[in-house]
Amino acid sequence: MLKLNLQDIPREKSISKEDFLKRYFKPQKPVVIEQFIEDWPAFSKWNLNYFKDIAGDKTVPLYDDRHVSCKDGFNEAHAKMPLKDYIKLLQNGSTKYRIFLWNILKEVPQLQNDFNYPDLGLKLLKKLPMLFFGGKDSYTFMHYDIDLANIFHVHFEGEKDIILFDQKQNKFLYKIPHSLITREDIDFSNPDLEKWPALKQATGFKTTLKHGDMLYMPEGYWHYMKYVTTGFSLSLRAIPRNPFNLSKAIYNILVMRYFDNAMRRIKGQKWIEWKNEQAVIRTTKQIGK
Repeated sequence: MLKLNLQDIPREKSISKEDFLKRYFKPQKPVVIEQFIEDWPAFSKWNLNYFKDIAGDKTVPLYDDRHVSCKDGFNEAHAKMPLKDYIKLLQNGSTKYRIFLWNILKEVPQLQNDFNYPDLGLKLLKKLPMLFFGGKDSYTFMHYDIDLANIFHVHFEGEKDIILFDQKQNKFLYKIPHSLITREDIDFSNPDLEKWPALKQATGFKTTLKHGDMLYMPEGYWHYMKYVTTGFSLSLRAIPRNPFNLSKAIYNILVMRYFDNAMRRIKGQKWIEWKNEQAVIRTTKQIGK
C-alpha cells in the first residue's frame, strides 16, 4: 500500500544554542532534542495525578474529532468540564476529548516554577505556554497555527505520533481556503492515496515523541498529532522571524478568522461545504500545472 513520503525528524541528545540556530532554526528544519528538560522539575513531577491535585477544579476547554460545522466559532470548544473529571475519563480510557491550547500560566501560575524557557536563541512568549492533553487514539486534524510561530513542543507521559509538512507543501495537502486546516476526512495516519492523489507528491517529516522529548517545529509547519497512549504536552512559542510569515500571521489573526466566522453566520453549512469542495478543486489544479 502506498504511504506518505515522510523522513524521520533528526534527533539530538542535546544541542548548543549555536548549533541549534545554524543547523535547524536558520534552515527552518525540525529536530527532536531528547535530553533537554531533564533538569526541569516537570520532568519527574508532571503526570495526570499531579495535575488533578494542583488544578483539578479548573474548568478546561475540550475538543474532539468532529468535523467543522457552521455552528462552531473559530477554535470554539466542543465541551467544558473540571480538569479532575476530564482526567478521570483519560485514566479509564473512555474519551476522545482533547485539551487544546490551555494557558497554564494564566490558570495555574505556580506551574511556571516547574519548567524553564529554552535558551536556544529565540525570544519565547512567556505569557503563552500552552498545554495539550489527549487520550489513546485521539488526534488533531492536520493544521498549522494561526500565528505561524516557532514552537518547542515538549511531551510528557506515553507516546505521541507526529507528522509535519512545511508551507511549501500547501498545494499538495488539500488545504481548506480561509482556514488553517486540510480536508478533515483525510486520515493522515493511514491516508487513501488513491482518493487523495496529490498527497503522493508531498514530502514531510515524522517522529514519535516520548516522555521528555522536545520537538522544534519551525514557522508555520503543518502538524498532525495522534496520541499512541494517553499523554500531554507543553508548547512554548516565539513569533515568526520571516517577514512574510509575520505578515501572514497578522492577517490570520486580524482578518481571516473574523471573515470566516462572518461567512459561517451568513451562509451557514453551505460555506463549509464550498470550502471543502474548493480544497479539492484548487489542489487538483495545482498538481495539474
